[in-house]
Amino acid sequence: MAKKKKEKEEYTELKGLFGTADDYHVYHMTKADYVLAYAIGFVLGIAVIYAFFRNPVFTLIGGVVCAYIVPPYYNEYKKESRLKRLREQFKDLLESLTASYSAGRNTPDAFKDATDDMISIYGDDADIVLELQSICAGLANNINIEQLLLDFAERSGLDDVMSFANVFEVCNRQGSDLKRIVSDTRDIINDKIEIEMEIETMLSGNKNELNVMMAMPVVVVLSLSTMGTGTVVSNAPVNLVIKLICLGIFGAAYMIGRKIVNIKI
Repeated sequence: MAKKKKEKEEYTELKGLFGTADDYHVYHMTKADYVLAYAIGFVLGIAVIYAFFRNPVFTLIGGVVCAYIVPPYYNEYKKESRLKRLREQFKDLLESLTASYSAGRNTPDAFKDATDDMISIYGDDADIVLELQSICAGLANNINIEQLLLDFAERSGLDDVMSFANVFEVCNRQGSDLKRIVSDTRDIINDKIEIEMEIETMLSGNKNELNVMMAMPVVVVLSLSTMGTGTVVSNAPVNLVIKLICLGIFGAAYMIGRKIVNIKI
């Protein structure tokens, strides 16, 4: 009896309460992003393949293959960069909310003031500004602030935002001190970000060493070829197999190295 293959479930994007919000679990690359990713992959592929094989056909094929390999990784990089910016913007949002609650502002006014503050810092097109404008629009339409924050937290995929939304929901319903809650949450998130920055600083040297080590095989091959070592550029069957195996090992080593230095808390 043949086994039925299970189709991979497609991720359904969350569009928010108004159906127009962004889902930060997904990044949609623009045409410029695709052009840049293809160009990076093509150039890197040509540089590496030419250094090892010195064959125009292999070089062109390698460049084309790498051009189609890079975009998914570039998409992941852009998504992570956007989430990092959003978290930093959210930290500043908590600073603004803390100041507003300390001044005795109520929740709708506090979020309106925070919107103006974020616009002055990041501009009209920043993700946090668009989210705050959506929250303010929801409050104007009598939607509970808890529901609006939870919706934002679910779409953001950030643990800090979800924690804040959950705590805010409980405290707002029970009439707790929102000023203290927002201030404590801000302090906790700030401490967490500072720890991550310290870890990033400690690992920056290792990341640079990893990148240098991955570039060294190309440098060594180019250096040997300039010394007249013919076996380095020879594409005999044995040499060809050895080169392909070495490239596979280097690629696997780089992926493993990236996972080791990518520490999250």
